[in-house]
Parts: sequence; C-alpha cells; structure tokens
Amino acid sequence: LEVLIKGLHRLEYRGYDSAGVGIDGGNSKEWETNSKNIHLIKQTGKVKSLDEEIHRQQDVDLDVEFDVHLGIAHTRWATHGVPSPVNSHPQRSDKNNEFIVIHNGIITNYKDLKKFLESKGYEFESETDTETIAKLVKYMYDNRESDAITFTTLVEQVTQQLEGAFALVFKSVHYPGEAVGSRRGGPLLIGVRSDHKLSTDHIPILYRFYKKSCNTLPRVDEDTCLFPVDEKAVEYYFASDASAVIEHTNRIIFLEDDDIAAVRDGRLSIHRIKRTAGDHPARAIQTLQMELQQIMKGNFSSFMQKEIFEQPESVVNTMRGRVNFENNTVILGGLKDPIKEIQRCRRLIMIACGTSYHAGVATRQVLEELTELPVMVELASDFLDRNTPVFRDDVCFFISQSGETADSLLALRYCKERGALTVGITNTVGSSISRETDCGVHINAGPEIGVASTKAYTSQFVALIIREIIQGLKVLPDLIKEVLSLDEEIQKLAAELYQQKSVLIMGRGYHYATCLEGALKIKEITYMHSEGILAGELKHGPLALVDKLMPVIMIIMRDHTYTKCQNALQQVVARQGRPIVICDKEDYETIKNSSRTIKVPHSVDCLQGILSVIPLQLLSFHLAVLRGYDVRLFYTHFHLAS
Repeated sequence: LEVLIKGLHRLEYRGYDSAGVGIDGGNSKEWETNSKNIHLIKQTGKVKSLDEEIHRQQDVDLDVEFDVHLGIAHTRWATHGVPSPVNSHPQRSDKNNEFIVIHNGIITNYKDLKKFLESKGYEFESETDTETIAKLVKYMYDNRESDAITFTTLVEQVTQQLEGAFALVFKSVHYPGEAVGSRRGGPLLIGVRSDHKLSTDHIPILYRFYKKSCNTLPRVDEDTCLFPVDEKAVEYYFASDASAVIEHTNRIIFLEDDDIAAVRDGRLSIHRIKRTAGDHPARAIQTLQMELQQIMKGNFSSFMQKEIFEQPESVVNTMRGRVNFENNTVILGGLKDPIKEIQRCRRLIMIACGTSYHAGVATRQVLEELTELPVMVELASDFLDRNTPVFRDDVCFFISQSGETADSLLALRYCKERGALTVGITNTVGSSISRETDCGVHINAGPEIGVASTKAYTSQFVALIIREIIQGLKVLPDLIKEVLSLDEEIQKLAAELYQQKSVLIMGRGYHYATCLEGALKIKEITYMHSEGILAGELKHGPLALVDKLMPVIMIIMRDHTYTKCQNALQQVVARQGRPIVICDKEDYETIKNSSRTIKVPHSVDCLQGILSVIPLQLLSFHLAVLRGYDVRLFYTHFHLAS
C-alpha cells in the first residue's frame, strides 16, 4: 500500500479529482488466502484523502507484510460521470469484485458494449466507460469455453472488442497473484526491480497460434519470459509514467500498442495476437537516466515554476554534444544518416499538438528562409480529419514532449503508410514516437513534470533550428537568465491583471507563435480567457475588442516586422487601449511611446521568440497563483499498479 500511495503522490502533478486502490483482502500470512478476495478503497479529492480513508479501514492491518502481493491504484480526472467514489477507479465487474481494472483513455464504443451487457443481465453502478471493460471481462469469463482459459486470453478477447484509446491493468480473484496490462494509444511501461541477475534483457514476444484445430498461446517457459535467476525475489511496476517508479527502479520496459503483458509466479511475459510486418521480436529492458531529485520541486512552489527557471540549463542540455562553438559546426547524430534524403525532399511538414504545435509555428519562418522549401505546420487532429495528402518525397516532423501524444502518433502512422520519411522531436527516450519514427532528435530538456509545458517549448525551438543559428545560441542561456530576473516585475503586473476576465496578446512574424503560446499558457493555467492575435489581422475583426478596459499585451521586436507592429500599436492606442509592450531593452522609441513595457535583451531574430515567451510563462504562473488556482492540477490523469 505504501508503494501504491507514494506512486500516486508522484503523479499528483497531472491533475485528478478522485483516487482509489484495489488490494488483496484479508490479513493472513498466506497470500493465496488473501488473494481470494479483493478490497476496494476509493475516495474523491486528493491522494491524502484516500490515504486517510485507508487508515480508517478497520479490516486492513497496515503492519502486516506479505511475501507476495498485488495491488493496483489510480488517480482519475472525470471524463464520464461526476467525481464520486463509485465513478473512481478501480472499476469492478460485480459486487464480489471478481475482476477489477484501472484505465487511462476513452472507450468510444462503450455505449454499444454497455447496451449488450445490460441485455445479458449485467447491472451497472457507475457512469464510467471503464466499468464496461470490467463487466466485459466478467462476461468473457462467465462464457468461457474451457476452465483452463488464461487471464491473458481473457484480456486479449476484451481488448479486441474495445474501440478508442486505453492503457489497462487488470486484477482478479480467479487468477491469484496475476496482473495483466495492455495498451493502445496510451502509454504503459513496466519497471523491473530485483537485486539478483535477470534471465534476459530482451523479452521475446509470444504470438498466438492460429490453426484449424486450435487457437492457443505458446507455452511460457524459461526462454520466453523474464524472471530472476534461481527464482529470487522480484518486483514489477506497471505505470503510465516513469516518475511513479523511478525511486524504486530505473530498469524500464516500454510496451507497444496491442502488447499484452502478464505477470504470473514472478515471471513476466509479453503477448500479441498477431504478427505484422516490422514488428520487433522482443521488448528490451532500458535503463533510464533519470534521478529522483529531477522530479522533485526543490525550493520552488510548483513544478511549473521550477521548469520555467530551469530553461537556461535545459537549452544548454539540448545543445550539449551537438554544437561546437569553436568551429561553428553542428552534429545531430539522429539525423546524420538520413540527412541526404531530407535535403532531397520537396516539402517539410511539422505535425504536433498544443505547445509543440506552437514550437513548429515559431520555427517555420527560419526553416523556409534557409531551406527555400515549403514548410507546413499542422495540428495533428486536423491533419488526420482532412486526410491530408502526403507523398514519398515529403519529410514529416513529429514534435511531442512526451512522445506519446495520441493524435500525433496516429498522424505518424498515417504518414509512414504513405512512404514519407518521419522524424521525431521528443523529450522522452523510449517513447512511442521516438521508437516509431525513422530518425529523430531528443531535445534533452530533462523531465517535464508540470502539464503546462514550458522548458520543452524552448528546447524544441532550439532543436528545430540548431543547425541554422550557432553564435546566437552561444549566449542564449545567459540571455534567458536575464529575462528570468524580471520575475518580480512580472509578479507586480500579474497583481494588476488577475481580476480581469480576458487578455489579448498581439504580434506578428516570428512572434505570432509567441502570442499563441502565451495565450495557451494563460488559458491552461489561470482559466482566464486569452487569445493570441496576428497583429496584421487587427483590422479584420479583433480591433473591435480593444478599449480602455481590455488588457492588451503586444510583442514588438526590432526585426523585419518592426514598422508594421508600430502601426498596430498606434491602432490599439487610437482605440484607447493601454497595451503592455514586450520589447527590446534598447528600443528607446517603443519604450518612450508606451505606457508600460517589459524589456528583454536582444538576440538574433529567429531566437528572439524564446526570450519573449518567458515573460508570458511567468505571467501565467503568477496569475494562476493570485486567482487561487493550484498550478499543480490540470486536466490529465495517470495510473500506477504495483
């Protein structure tokens, strides 16, 4: 229980409204006796409330230690049904808790499945899509053709009926001490901890045999599974995020879509229903270069604040080992082999979501200028909705901090099917995008714990243009530190703005992306309406919103759009607007003509966006604090099983 609760605490930064655990019932020293019952404890609110509820359980002896124990736990953000104990995970198959499951994702056909199960007499108690999964596995078990059916086979049968995205972990009284997990579109990894030598560092994939006379899995034996040599002690951790398990182990196995991982009698095996072209024959145990202190807040009040102030170091880490400032050369090892193919392409397409999309917009102009190629920047969901034409001589870049963004992954597979060269720009070693792309670059920004991406944006920015601008990059970390020294000034500005209902952010050229990203941060963190506006479009509608009461932030830098931005400033002032201008600290004309300025140091044009976005990151953080929001908690949810 302590491991489960601590793991949930590690995932609290992702935001949730309720939490729950499912453990073996009873307090007997004989684990087989305990595993014949499952004890569910669920609570709304924070993990602390769940922990308090656990300590109130009179039939749970917290001092008893078991040689074998399986528990699953989950933090939930409501997508189907209001926050309540009954809607929390784990979800159960029936009142006897024969099967329980935790789930990340959304099942799109759950209404059809629920209707079918209700017609078979199964009663539902929650409003969740996840309960359908628990009921479905019970239905499969109740209607099994043989008593010898394995837990893995049951889960296979269930996942074949599910549509949508999921990462699942199951536990059952019918299969004591066994855990089965599967994923499709959602991240799932397994941490392995043992003080003893393991049987292998590559786990072979087992495929189901299909013959006319039988439909069986191959036998799990010493050659097809992972276990400690001489049957010594071992612990397995199923999780959606390595931060939940890194304090226990740094040896991680990343599962692929449609993998089914089963732990039984201390042995881990991985199964797939069918073999497809390009399948890797095994899953490797990887050693993560992550330390616990990297995912701790230190002296900062939140992970978001910590990561904003880590940006001088994170951009250095992105450049480390790649940029030689003495001879002005860049080596991107991940692009070394395919560089000639990239140079022969006819079009570059950058595909991403959210902040990563803005990083693409921010670097599009310099890529077009220096390559003289058309550069498209696409939102992954819209790219898929349009069935966008993609050709073999296209190069498609997939930008994602986590490397697990569902729409970006689907777009990646769409482009691979059409023969395009795919390049990943990610911050997570071993992620799905980094594994499935043809080549790529890790931005090396370090773990990003806060959901509101900050340092990943600036590192993605650097990674995308690192080959083009070298001398500007050399002084960039010091310039970022100079901008961060404005924190107190921006905090005072936030005190003036936090009661407003809306804020407009305007700019153009390289800084249009900064406007979009700044507006996203304010919406995401403060729940205040904010809109990023292309200053060249002011006359086509947005100017009607400007008056003396509407907060306006303008970004005006001394680049090729400077004169046009000055014209936009005059238009805003003419409407009695009182814009706050982010400008070059040596732009005395703008400083003299503006009622309020935030002065940032000068850099080369295409890097200036990194310096202009940081004040907006700081502003969003301080606005959220002043408006009373917990900047740790947002909209995603994760689970942990141990």
